[in-house]
Amino acid sequence: MHRLVGFLVVISILFALDFYGFQGVKYLTRNTSSVTTKVIYVGYWSLTAFVLVITIGLFAGIFSRSNVFWRNIYMSAIVVNYFPKLVFFSFVFVDDIVRGIQWIAGRLSGNDSSQEVLKSGKDITRSEFILKTGAAVAAIPFTATAFGIISGAHDYRVRNQRIVLPHLPKAFDGIRIAQLSDIHSGSFFNKVAVKGGIELLNKQKPDVVFFTGDLVNDRASEVDDYVPIFKDVKADLGVYSVFGNHDYGDYVSWKSPQAKQQNLLRLADAHQALGWDLLVDENRKLEVDGASIGILGIQNWGAKGNFPKYGNMSKAYQGIEDQTVKLLLSHDPSHWDAEVRKEYKDVDIMFAGHTHGMQFGVEIAGLKWSPVQYMYKQWAGLYQEDNQYLYVNRGYGYIGFPGRIGMPPEITMVELVRA
Repeated sequence: MHRLVGFLVVISILFALDFYGFQGVKYLTRNTSSVTTKVIYVGYWSLTAFVLVITIGLFAGIFSRSNVFWRNIYMSAIVVNYFPKLVFFSFVFVDDIVRGIQWIAGRLSGNDSSQEVLKSGKDITRSEFILKTGAAVAAIPFTATAFGIISGAHDYRVRNQRIVLPHLPKAFDGIRIAQLSDIHSGSFFNKVAVKGGIELLNKQKPDVVFFTGDLVNDRASEVDDYVPIFKDVKADLGVYSVFGNHDYGDYVSWKSPQAKQQNLLRLADAHQALGWDLLVDENRKLEVDGASIGILGIQNWGAKGNFPKYGNMSKAYQGIEDQTVKLLLSHDPSHWDAEVRKEYKDVDIMFAGHTHGMQFGVEIAGLKWSPVQYMYKQWAGLYQEDNQYLYVNRGYGYIGFPGRIGMPPEITMVELVRA
């Protein structure tokens, strides 16, 4: 019953928003031909009808909510339909406010004159100017979201970083580390593109690879179809991995605690099948020509929101104290400020992911912005405090919105040098 009420409330709100925005559309098309008007009306309501049909299908169980295809179709339709419309709705609302003020002013002055006419080559009412501007502005997010799904989701980019560590052993001078993060295999819909990204990584010829968590969205079975692809990730010094917050299955209902634990064990087996060395609050020593550096990997440890603190840093640190260089794999970047920099000042670099750059942002000509920065101080790229570094990978996959806008998926290449 509660589920039905929630469903009806959501549908009612969405329909009310669409109906409200439609009033602006009717005003703009009042002088167009009947054929043009029909085309615009059909275009306006078609995505809404599509969203409604899929919503009903998901609620009634006609479409499987766990099916990747339907989930991606649904989220794509929601974003493409309502993101641009919300922009347009805001202009309709502004127009209503302006007209309301004009009406009140006219009543008080006893002058019920029509709207003020602006001069811009031809006469145009203030309402028409506002709504046409809104329609033009709304076209931008419509184009961006469509492009973000069609192309942006798999537009893999290699980002290169060079970090100087003066105490780096000579044998490791120039070591190339590849980082992947946030694969979210349960969201993928294009195996060919995913494989192309891994081929791009292998072309970089890394010496070692780090994977910093979120191999799946919720269930270990999500990665099954992609094992042959990610098994191709190779490096002479090995591939090392950790769990992210989504890997624990915390965001779905399980029949029992045992079922949830079994899912995590199965995911650990998947890491093994991939040939990845999963670090669960553990450490390893990389050895080259008699020299060594330390690698630590912990379970998810988040200091923001309600993200879990499963990791045990002190346990991962034991036995590696004497290493002159220590590299940490920790999924959530908030761990760096909250614990690492305070208590483990000899950890040279922490590799993280988690934020995805919110899959939406701007990085142009020195401008770097995403809404996620209002929650995370360190959310994408390289950061330094004193002699410690943090690198936050923007993610290989996606979740929720099946695309990326201005924040392409990332393969990181970090070169460590002595000077």
